[in-house]
Amino acid sequence: MKQPAAAPPRRAAARALIALWQHKWSVVLIVLALGGAVLGVLRLLFGPEVVAARVARGNLVQSVVASGHIETPFRVEIGSQITGTVKDVLVKEGEQVREGQQLIAIEANELAANVVQSQGAVAQAEARVRQLRELVKPAAEQSLKQARANLLNAEAAYERASKLAAGGFGTRATLDEATKNLDVARTQVRTAELQVFTSSPEGSDYVMAETQLAQALATLSTAQARLGYATIVAPREGVLITRNVERGSVVQPGKTLLVLAPAGESQIVVQIDEKNLGQLALGQKAVASADAYPDQRFNAVLNYINPSVDINRASVEVKLSVIDPPKYLRQDMTVSVDIATAQRDDVVIVPARAVHDAMTAPFVLKAVNGRSVVQKVKLGLRGVGYFEVIEGLQPGDLVIPLNAGVKSGQRIRAVAS
Repeated sequence: MKQPAAAPPRRAAARALIALWQHKWSVVLIVLALGGAVLGVLRLLFGPEVVAARVARGNLVQSVVASGHIETPFRVEIGSQITGTVKDVLVKEGEQVREGQQLIAIEANELAANVVQSQGAVAQAEARVRQLRELVKPAAEQSLKQARANLLNAEAAYERASKLAAGGFGTRATLDEATKNLDVARTQVRTAELQVFTSSPEGSDYVMAETQLAQALATLSTAQARLGYATIVAPREGVLITRNVERGSVVQPGKTLLVLAPAGESQIVVQIDEKNLGQLALGQKAVASADAYPDQRFNAVLNYINPSVDINRASVEVKLSVIDPPKYLRQDMTVSVDIATAQRDDVVIVPARAVHDAMTAPFVLKAVNGRSVVQKVKLGLRGVGYFEVIEGLQPGDLVIPLNAGVKSGQRIRAVAS
């Protein structure tokens, strides 16, 4: 008798479920509205939930970050020392070359002909010197001997003619003939002595011959040098980074044809904002990475600070020597440099994203008893992403990031990140 009595409540519940399902979206909207109202009340009473950063102790490195490029301490500009037409260019841009390697060949037919002509002039001058030494001087010496012998005979004949004339046995004509022969013999001796002297190393003919030989040798040396200039070689080992010449080009002195980056030391050239100049000092260590290889970092050392400031860019040029250049480094490659200018260990640090007006009057919004409170701070070193806090904060304090949109005095529910 009791079982039939339970049917009406089941039917009523079924009808209620059917009615609820028919109005399901209305019910959902009511639930969402109630939830939003509850959240609004909680937000009003306790404030929004904010992810805050926790102040801690740690090691801080202050650094200056900049972008620069790779280059050698110096570059060698290679040009031609003569005017001529390029016969062939034997290297390509970017090629590694060794010292003495041929780079450019210039047409050299005329230069080679000049060398042959100069060699002929040298041979002729050398023959003239040998002629004086081997022929002219010996012949002059023999002539001198003969002239001296003739002089002795002439002197003897003159003595005899003089004695006969004085004793009345000789004639005046005989004495005059003997006197004339003596004068001629003396003249011949003086002429022979002069010929011997001029053909000797200290004589004028020999000096002139040697001078002509020296001039011919100098001309030959010049011709050979100019012929050598027709082949341009690498002055040292390195990489050719620029090529401004092609086959058939007419080259002349003063024009740069190739630029060589010598092998060996590499350096980084960087423009630093002048406001960071006070932080820089020679010998500071740095870490660099090429934009093309960001994960492969290498060490460098600051070794040069330009004494002047670029007034147009308000920057200072600095150079860093690369201690152990990686193989992938190339000339003029763009690199990023992180120069460590100072370091402090075990200091109070705060994330830079939580500091307001860091350059003028720094302060943070500190989470205190459910509210954001302005807290002035004194900063020390400025590292990458963090500041050293000298006064105003303690380890464990929660500070609110700038992007949280929280105002001073606002209720918040701070949650440590």
